[in-house]
Amino acid sequence: MDTKELLKKVRKIEIKTRRLSNHIFGGEYQSTFKGRGMTFSEVRQYQYGDDVRSIDWNVTARYQEPYVKVFEEERELTLMLLVDVSGSANFGTEQQLKRDTITEIAATLAFSALQNNDKVGLLLFSDEVELFITPKKGKSHVLRIIRELLEQKPKSPKTNLSAALEFMSRVLKKRAIVFVLSDFLDAGYNQAVQLAARKHDLTGIRLFDPMEAKLPAAGLLYMKDAETGSTKWVNTSSKSVRTAYALAHRKTADYFSGQFTRHGAGAISCATNESYVKKLLTYFKSRG
Repeated sequence: MDTKELLKKVRKIEIKTRRLSNHIFGGEYQSTFKGRGMTFSEVRQYQYGDDVRSIDWNVTARYQEPYVKVFEEERELTLMLLVDVSGSANFGTEQQLKRDTITEIAATLAFSALQNNDKVGLLLFSDEVELFITPKKGKSHVLRIIRELLEQKPKSPKTNLSAALEFMSRVLKKRAIVFVLSDFLDAGYNQAVQLAARKHDLTGIRLFDPMEAKLPAAGLLYMKDAETGSTKWVNTSSKSVRTAYALAHRKTADYFSGQFTRHGAGAISCATNESYVKKLLTYFKSRG
């Protein structure tokens, strides 16, 4: 797309998602994701009921009356968005592609973090790391992230979630809030999730199209795998074919939720014809 069209799309995404983050998600985000701990703020005179363990003995000795240390929560956090840009993200039979929904969710989360003065970073991945943007603060930085999400032109159509999580674990030295947005059409990422969840506050958001869950009885269809490029004729009139198709989707979904919840990470599944707003709010409230 040309520059004018890109800026128009960025603006459209900003207006929609910033409204959500300001009026819906801002407070939920802050209450869900806590700061890294308590940081020193000031000293004040001792008051009845104060914990004696907080007395600052140096200041107390200097002024010959008790003073206590006051601490406040260290609010600043880092939000890291890991976004799947493999070929399967370009599939959609409803109002928009999986890729479009993923972009909206990522932008909503980024503006929620911006509202709380947190840093935001982006990692785009296929079966390799396509792009890494170091976490920073500011509206211009968030808008750059949205532009990259809209302009994504991956080198590979395949998926390797493990490689993305392993890269993130190497480059992020401190604990971060990590959202992985993908259709999770991958396997064997158990160990990578385990290691990432041990270090970070990890959540997986699995996006899928309704037709990926249930194949319609539409006769003989010529189908192509968006990630491998392989093609074949599929007889969708066959009940056994539709059943096998549904079971394969269920297996992928169960593997995703099983691996994430098993290791203490969050797991959200959302179809493209469902409200991701309700899904996110339910998740935030369950953790609040």
